Amino acid sequence: MQVTQIIEQRNILEKAVSQALERAIAQGASAEVSVTKTTGISISTRFCKVENLEFNSDGALAITVYDKQRKGSASTTDLNPKAIDQTVQAALDIAHYTSSDPYSGIAEASLLAYQIKDLDLLYPSDLEPEAAIVLASRSEQAVLEIDKRITNTQANFNSHCSINVFGSTHGMLQSYCGSRHSLCTSVIAECDGRMEKDYAYTLSRRIQDLASPEWVGKESARRAIARLSPKKLSTIKAPVLFAAEAAIGLFKNLISAISGGNIYRKSSFLLNKLNQQILPNWFNILECPHTLGGLASAPFDSEGVCTSEREIVTKGQLNTYLLASYSARKLGYQSTGHAGGIHNWYIAGQGENFTQMLQKMSKGLVVTQLMGQGVNIVTGDYSRGASGFWVEDGVIQYPVSGITIAGNLKEMFLDIVSIGSDIETRNTIQCGSVLLSEMKIAGE
Repeated sequence: MQVTQIIEQRNILEKAVSQALERAIAQGASAEVSVTKTTGISISTRFCKVENLEFNSDGALAITVYDKQRKGSASTTDLNPKAIDQTVQAALDIAHYTSSDPYSGIAEASLLAYQIKDLDLLYPSDLEPEAAIVLASRSEQAVLEIDKRITNTQANFNSHCSINVFGSTHGMLQSYCGSRHSLCTSVIAECDGRMEKDYAYTLSRRIQDLASPEWVGKESARRAIARLSPKKLSTIKAPVLFAAEAAIGLFKNLISAISGGNIYRKSSFLLNKLNQQILPNWFNILECPHTLGGLASAPFDSEGVCTSEREIVTKGQLNTYLLASYSARKLGYQSTGHAGGIHNWYIAGQGENFTQMLQKMSKGLVVTQLMGQGVNIVTGDYSRGASGFWVEDGVIQYPVSGITIAGNLKEMFLDIVSIGSDIETRNTIQCGSVLLSEMKIAGE
């Protein structure tokens, strides 16, 4: 998809949003209107042969109106003027039958992003489907050349561009575009009748910045083969090192715990912890929504509120909750620009690479994969299935599986010993491996 085509589509979408806002104003209602249109291609191959090929062009105009603090929402994929008018009217009709809520309403005018800067997010690809199929097949071919114990492979290539438009009856109408390209290979390795599955992937806004298909294939094979012939562990307490990819999940739990919805419902283990110590006194989390080319960069949130750089945690102290307009009003604060999620969290490492982190742990468990949903955000109780590797004398000894790790997030966060310099950069949260002083490991 060419840049000129994207600009043309953006103009059409902005016109549709503007019309919906004008219609709402004419009806005496306040409103916010948004649309995200995503266009691109998805390809999957198995054993180097095409399994699926999909062309996507998805997006709907979402209209939310407020009439005397009563809310109504409707959406349409038809952008002709008549359909837009009917959708606005449908939202108004719904609002007529809902209860009034003193905390509802569009975001405050003073917080909206009336002016935005280009964050360098759009790099569309002109890659033809045949060339994309070759990329996916090359990654699988690299897998199959490594080891006969690889018994199954699948590769997925995705290339998409998105247009995000938001408008408010406070007079804001802004838009931005972005691109995302990825290649992922999943493999199954087999030994002595037991199978292990793993994967590797590369992700970037620029297709030129993707790792080579050969690296993706070889890395997925290496990871799957390393997991073969796992052993069980006895139930013990021991240090646990979360590999960087797995460590991100810990901080996703933190996001949930400090999200405004859970705070005002009093359903978080971090309730009343604002401006208090929740992590070690050397620990910092910085959010940078305006990082040029960042995977989670955005000039405004899903309510049109301007995003801004902020220190979420400083020296272990929680500085802010993550608030959208509704939760902010419930709690007596202002929106922090987090409607729809976070934007580029950076958790600094302490200069130790993964090998040095193993040596620092000396003896314990490396967690590379987590299973299940055993996290209670209300109490902080944490219990999840896990697999990984057992370490002694700072060296990986053998793979382990069929275990459960357990603790309480409140204590787990304070028990973090170190953050590695092996930063995982392919996620909204960027951090390295995380070493905890001790967790309960349930095995045989």
